[in-house]
Order: sequence, then C-alpha cells, then structure tokens
Amino acid sequence: MIQVIIERDGKRIKAFQMDGHADWDESGKDLVCAGASAVSFGAVNAVYALTAAEPVIEQSPDGGYLRIDFPSNTEPADDERVQLLLEGMIVSLQTIEREYGQYIKITFK
Repeated sequence: MIQVIIERDGKRIKAFQMDGHADWDESGKDLVCAGASAVSFGAVNAVYALTAAEPVIEQSPDGGYLRIDFPSNTEPADDERVQLLLEGMIVSLQTIEREYGQYIKITFK
C-alpha cells in the first residue's frame, strides 16, 4: 500500500511524503502506483517551473519513498502558488484513493 502523509502548519502544506508500493499489479503495470507517482512528480515539477520555491527532496534510489519539504521562507506570492499546486495534487490523490482505497491511503498531520 502507498501511504501518503500530508503535513500542514495551520492551513499551509509544509511537506508531503509517499512511502510504499500499491501492489495493484506487477511492477511496470501498476496503474495505481503510476497514477500516484505522476500526480506527485507533476506537482513538484510544476512548483519548479512556475515558482522560485526550492523544495527539499528526499527519495530512495530504487523507488517507493518520496518526501518533499516546502520551506516557509518562500516569497509570499510564490508560496501561494505552491500551495495551490499542492492542493491540486491532493485532490488528484484523493480521487485515486476513492477508487483504489485498498492500495493508497492519505493521512493529514
């Protein structure tokens, strides 16, 4: 199962973490894993492309673990864009969770 943890400071998303594998299908054919990965990496790529924010990324070289921390010292206008992109990511991940809840779980802290 993919465990997604969204960490907030008040309403602000300060970090998210994805850990584990969906095991919906074999590696290379796992649509749940592919969808969750595409959504999360797409959001991070959008943060880099559309803002000056510099998130701190930690990931395992063989997959299965991703953690992104979003510094609180980001310029306010950029941080607002970052937050909007991350909220969009959460909506997409929740859509996956609604359909495939036995393979992905989202927790808010």
